[in-house]
Amino acid sequence: MLDQVHLPPLAQDFLAWLSLEKRYSPHTVQSYSLDLHQFFQYLQSQYDGIPLGSVKASHIKSWLALGLEGRKKAEDARKGVPTPASAVTIRRKMSALRSFFKFALRKGVVQQSPMARVTGPKLPERLPVFVDEMAMEKLTQPPAGEELPLFSDDFAGVTQCLIMRLLYHAGIRRAELIGLEDRSVDISNGQIKVLGKGNKERIIPVGTVLMKDIRNYFDKREEAVPGYSGKAMLCLPNGKPVQAWDVYRTVRRVLERVTTLKKRSPHVLRHTFATHLVNNGADINAVKELLGHASLASTQVYTHNTIEKLRRVHKQAHPRG
Repeated sequence: MLDQVHLPPLAQDFLAWLSLEKRYSPHTVQSYSLDLHQFFQYLQSQYDGIPLGSVKASHIKSWLALGLEGRKKAEDARKGVPTPASAVTIRRKMSALRSFFKFALRKGVVQQSPMARVTGPKLPERLPVFVDEMAMEKLTQPPAGEELPLFSDDFAGVTQCLIMRLLYHAGIRRAELIGLEDRSVDISNGQIKVLGKGNKERIIPVGTVLMKDIRNYFDKREEAVPGYSGKAMLCLPNGKPVQAWDVYRTVRRVLERVTTLKKRSPHVLRHTFATHLVNNGADINAVKELLGHASLASTQVYTHNTIEKLRRVHKQAHPRG
């Protein structure tokens, strides 16, 4: 995490509160820390470090408008030419400040939050990227015309196969996958327990095929890493736990073989899981529970995929489409 020496004590307390009490992920806390660093550095350079209680919406708006460099294009990086921050980045930074000022309000440091008068840019509506069902069926067999299977028959291949199937069959996040332990799996009842955002546990029922894969994985792991005593369920042939990069690399390699999608990340498989459920008639509230969403609005985006599919069918098949 970034050095917090230059942050006001209240900001340091806020980050500690997020981590220890709210149980925010390390990634989120780090992002908020960076946002607060940038904000207070901006106040120092542009307004001589005005007291927190004197910060107004205009100060925050000027930071969002002028104080953010955003990401630099690769071709301009050496020239130091900045490009505007994306709407997603700005809204995340606003979220960091909104949470911080709520914290300051509870502590009595400010009388009201200046964020109440700050509105962010509207995000473009984007449908989740997902892999079609026919492509996902290729996980059990090599793509047509190719002799090489998607996974080798050694322990590394078995691990990679299970990574793909857990992400797709259970719809879990990458962090949830890495956090799985042996005790997370209830083979007799056909379910797994995952620890999601905010340390919230949820139970996901899975099919017999996936449970068979998990049992096979345990057998292969005992052969490859005798006496394995690691906490993580998924491990590498050297006995070390599978890391985020291992998951991303596996997903990217496999999806390159089965789909032409440009985006090939672990989260695409989560989108695929949800979209396939909705497209096959699953109740949206049940999908919400399976995904671990706090709000139904987060899940309803998958119904848009179904509507878009119906529009395409109508356009292609209807005489007046």
